[in-house]
Amino acid sequence: MQRTQMHDYETTWRNFRWKVPKHFNFAVDVVDHWARDRAELALVWCNQAGEERCYTFAEVSRLSKQVANLLDSSGVGKGDTVIVMLPRIPEWQIVMVGCLRAGVIPIPSVTMLTEKDLDYRIDHAGVVGVFTTQDNTQKFAPEREFKIRVSIGGSKEETKNGWINFESALGGQQDTFVSPEIKSEDPAILYYTSGSTGKPKGVLHASRAIFAWRVSGWYWLDLHKEDTIWCSADTGWSKSGTSVLFGPWSCGATAFMYEGPFEPEVRLELLQRYRVTVFCAAATELRHLIEQDIARYDLTELRLTVSAGESVNPEIVTRWRELTNGGPLLDGYGQTETLMTVLNYPCMAVKPGAMGRALPGVEAAVLNDKNNFLPANQSGRLVIKLPNPQMMLEYIHDPKQTKACRVKIDGEEWFITGDVVHMDKDGYLFYRGRGDDVINSAGYRIGPVEVENALMEHPAVRECAAVASPHIERGEVVKAFIILNSSFEESDDLVTELKDFSKHITAPYKYPRKIEFVTELPKTVSGKIQRRKLKDREFGRST
Repeated sequence: MQRTQMHDYETTWRNFRWKVPKHFNFAVDVVDHWARDRAELALVWCNQAGEERCYTFAEVSRLSKQVANLLDSSGVGKGDTVIVMLPRIPEWQIVMVGCLRAGVIPIPSVTMLTEKDLDYRIDHAGVVGVFTTQDNTQKFAPEREFKIRVSIGGSKEETKNGWINFESALGGQQDTFVSPEIKSEDPAILYYTSGSTGKPKGVLHASRAIFAWRVSGWYWLDLHKEDTIWCSADTGWSKSGTSVLFGPWSCGATAFMYEGPFEPEVRLELLQRYRVTVFCAAATELRHLIEQDIARYDLTELRLTVSAGESVNPEIVTRWRELTNGGPLLDGYGQTETLMTVLNYPCMAVKPGAMGRALPGVEAAVLNDKNNFLPANQSGRLVIKLPNPQMMLEYIHDPKQTKACRVKIDGEEWFITGDVVHMDKDGYLFYRGRGDDVINSAGYRIGPVEVENALMEHPAVRECAAVASPHIERGEVVKAFIILNSSFEESDDLVTELKDFSKHITAPYKYPRKIEFVTELPKTVSGKIQRRKLKDREFGRST
């Protein structure tokens, strides 16, 4: 598969063929490849305090070999699962690459996860180790029998409750490592994503997927060795995998990473200072950036901006282009199960409101409820043709759900995304919403049952239902409809208490930003809550 610049979408899509190698190890085949040039820059990092660190591919290669040796010496090897719960710091990339080098399956996790969230992942995936920051170590119970606990930050000598210091531990490890044989079909990385019916789903990807994700780096991000890309996605998101780590480094580009809160002026100043050429940000961030005096900043190096995770309003696209002297803003679509599959490309005309067209190597279609292919401009379920190397291996320990998201039509298998779209006559896809109850808030996927279960632990709550509610900045937010127990009365104080309570039961980003007390919930004859009716009411749709 040769690197080519996309000059014409139709020609590229028609001629593209997947050529996945029999064996693939991202650490060996990508990082070590670029490490041959000792000066090739892989990562530039800074934080709110003004600290800065830079790493070449050679340094990442060396440090990741030490991580691999640390894992091996602790009895952690190929096929084992390890939680990597780190913020936007260089150790995240180093640990991730070290895990992949050793054939260990990392589970990238957002730092906002609670002890309860982590307990579920640990038990579900059979986790044997964890890498996290010193201030998050308390989320992992001391009685947990891990083979390895690594803390980043804090005292180098600290070994309390079995934790070892990252810097000290690496200092005693060799910087050479012989990786095990990694086949392209071997499990490589595990993400957890919210579902509509219960606990988060474990999305397991093969090494072939990590190989395949470079294609969006080629054609969507249009990355070259000379580029510096800044993707502000959380390290626990699959988007960070494709646009912070795997995509950029597969192209030899330099990744920029900033550890600090979102402040529009700081974002713009950093884009200027580090001469970022490709910027990837959520629509929520871009809404705030276009409100700033962008003319104050020199963004002449910025040639491309992309966004994914939530729909970008066409007005934002137009305004961004105006403020950045014609620099394009390209929307894109993907899922944890598929990663980036429908995109707008620099060579292609952008249609307002469109997610784009299928990535080269991806065949997309639209189905009705009877699994018939729909013609142009009719809404239905988005499906992706299988086999496709980008696609997940399975939902771990859930063969029923894995089977349910696949459908066979005329002898060919298709993956059901769960999203409702329509496709125009030119092949552009337009997002219409989720086919299930999952809430997409500022790029975070939130399962309603997770929110409901958290609220139900409060003594005031007798019944509840969580649904998406429109929000001008975040696209959607969680709204909870709550029936109170008879001993409690509605009040603003109780609303605040319930919000705070849910933040401590599950990850804070999942809490209901809106709460409405009701006396009944719409239900089917069998007693199942009809969330769809509540959501339709929120969005002003007739039921």
